[in-house]
Amino acid sequence: MNLNTAQRALGAVIALALALVPQARGQSGLFSTPPSGGLSAPNSETRSNLLSPGTALHALPNAPLVVFPGGSSRDIPMVPAGHVALALSARFGKDLPLIPGGLIWRVYAAKPDAKGNFRLIKEERSPNPTLILPSGEYIVYVGFGLATAVKPVTLSGPTVHEVFDLPAGGLRLEGRVGDARIPAGQISFEVYKGSQFEPGDRRPIAEHLLTGNVLVVPEGTYYVISNYGDANAVVRSDIRVQAGKLTDITVNHRAAAITLKLVTEKGGEALANTAWSVLTPGGDVIKEALGAFPRVILAEGEYRAIARNEGRVFEREFKVVAGVDGDVEVLAR
Repeated sequence: MNLNTAQRALGAVIALALALVPQARGQSGLFSTPPSGGLSAPNSETRSNLLSPGTALHALPNAPLVVFPGGSSRDIPMVPAGHVALALSARFGKDLPLIPGGLIWRVYAAKPDAKGNFRLIKEERSPNPTLILPSGEYIVYVGFGLATAVKPVTLSGPTVHEVFDLPAGGLRLEGRVGDARIPAGQISFEVYKGSQFEPGDRRPIAEHLLTGNVLVVPEGTYYVISNYGDANAVVRSDIRVQAGKLTDITVNHRAAAITLKLVTEKGGEALANTAWSVLTPGGDVIKEALGAFPRVILAEGEYRAIARNEGRVFEREFKVVAGVDGDVEVLAR
């Protein structure tokens, strides 16, 4: 294969390979705390540990990636005539440990078919497979979470060893209000590439991540949007992911859970079929709900609750204090 043909083939298969990367979208989640909330970690540090050779990151249903013990030894099988043993492995980077699990390998033909597609020849999910293939030209793809690498490989001789560098790290998120951990079902996270202060409209690389999910991404800067509830308790913060490290991040929210009630007297029964609107002092609608006692999670601040019931309208101003959950009663008078 000449250089131009190889470059065209490689470019095309990179696009194909990237399209095949396992996506975290749609799956079920250092810094001091600013007044509106932010990121923190114990002892003002990111809790990071180098992923040792006895651990790996592996994809599971309902969780983008989780850590499990693993590892395997390599046995080179017998190689028939005209074939080559391709021994594959991946590491977190030069002078960093091998990745012991959670990898997906794909070997493609080096040349496209008549329709311009590159034929998939083999797929493996072991950490360091040895593939027996006819001698010739191939393109090898490896994926680890959202980190990928692709390169052309020429097979000649009895055995070819290829080591891929995948400078990736793991990110695990949780949320807190003060010292209280936010239950997993009440908070979710979106992750974006780059800093939140960089210009441009970007799509999340992962969304609807839940507490405890481990997302594997290429090393670099990312920003996280944390959504506590479905109103305005939202925190945006930049983070840094390092190759070969699992980083635990705690997102601190300054918010509280408020239950709204329309009552005829203080402490009375809540009236059913009530339509609610929660507004800022400036009149912006934060949340709308229907029911006798809807629960809404609001960022710290001042609000106005408007209740509509049987053609009548009632309202009350109230204040939310971070970490102080409670009821807000509106009198039907």
